[in-house]
Amino acid sequence: MDILNTIALNRKYTLHSHTQFCDGHAPMQNFVEAAVAAGFANYGFSPHSPVPLPSPCNMSMESVPLYLNEFNRLKGLYSDRISLFAGMEIDYLGPEWGPSSDYFAGLPLDYRIGSVHFIRAKDGELIDIDGSADRFRMNMKLHFGDDLRYVVETFFASSAAMVEAGGFDILGHFDKIAQNASYYQSGVEDTQWFQSLADDYVRMICDLKPIVEINTKAKELHDRIFPSERYLPQLIRAGVPLVVNSDAHVPELIDASRDYAFMLIDKFTSELIRNENCCVSVC
Repeated sequence: MDILNTIALNRKYTLHSHTQFCDGHAPMQNFVEAAVAAGFANYGFSPHSPVPLPSPCNMSMESVPLYLNEFNRLKGLYSDRISLFAGMEIDYLGPEWGPSSDYFAGLPLDYRIGSVHFIRAKDGELIDIDGSADRFRMNMKLHFGDDLRYVVETFFASSAAMVEAGGFDILGHFDKIAQNASYYQSGVEDTQWFQSLADDYVRMICDLKPIVEINTKAKELHDRIFPSERYLPQLIRAGVPLVVNSDAHVPELIDASRDYAFMLIDKFTSELIRNENCCVSVC
């Protein structure tokens, strides 16, 4: 799938969504019907990948063929109304498991989103640091000794390792740790050490220029987009390709807050072009 050319002419799309095959809350067909009703031109599914540990949010390997079969059925059924794409949001767990692993490379997917939801505790156990603020707080106490700096450092180190390993087509919500970290310790994003970690990672992204998603899932409830809007001018100035995804888990939210992200992108792009006459790639 040529992602940027596919979505270049119509902003009515999303390539990040979750249905009954992972932690979504409706069947795939309901999402397609909502996308058609909303006038979407392109719609992509991205169930959370299988992982080699218990996780209620991830699909099993046994369900992967079921997902692909249902995708193919829906693609044929709705081919005259919308273009559908089969993706997967693949968890990076380390060199042994991630978007570049042979298993995922061999799946007949149109694209792969690379994301970090799990990091290793100091004893080596993989722990989910996504999810609710309450669960994050509990995991901080049980698995990380309330060491927030360790968690943030490990998240960004794992994220950088995933980018270096490659195998993904879209980099998913690359600073997602900021949400739970900020609920755990108010103002942590403004500390020198957090900014230094995030800035180093953003510079790496600007150098390598993977396609980066602007993820709008948390805007309505948490007043956040990922990455934070503070990084958008730097990404745009560097010519990092951007796509805007809703990360919807219910059909009603497939387009939620995407207009806000596009507004920011257009604003920063116009400002940078006006000030620097720079070249950008934004869809």
